[in-house]
Amino acid sequence: MEAYNKKLKEPSRRLRCEMTDAEQHLWGRLRRKQIHGVQFNRQKPILDYIVDFYCAKAKLVIELDGSQHYESEHREKDRVRDETLAELGLLVLRYDNRQALLETEAVLEDIYAKVEERLGIPLAPLFLRGRRVAPPFFQGGGV
Repeated sequence: MEAYNKKLKEPSRRLRCEMTDAEQHLWGRLRRKQIHGVQFNRQKPILDYIVDFYCAKAKLVIELDGSQHYESEHREKDRVRDETLAELGLLVLRYDNRQALLETEAVLEDIYAKVEERLGIPLAPLFLRGRRVAPPFFQGGGV
């Protein structure tokens, strides 16, 4: 478990009740271990930050950015934040809110690939109309 500022516990709970449309939309696809059976948490405090989504097993952070993140002041804060989280061995993936809402499958494929990469899962790019298909079960003989 990553260390966090205890003062962020209540704000993170509040943020879970006030998710943006983009966060709600993506959360519906991340929750309940839908990606390689790994658990994602939402609005997770880490150090002095609250990240949108966090997967401890893959050491992966997902951030959905609104238009304010394109202002120079926010870009610099995001850069410092990403570097600080990287020092913990965390990979930060950033997507625009519009991407999460309008290009959901592309965002999910990117997340799948990063989880596979971080966990050392062999890439199996099997797709059917943008949806991942499980590889066939091994048909070998048993004991």
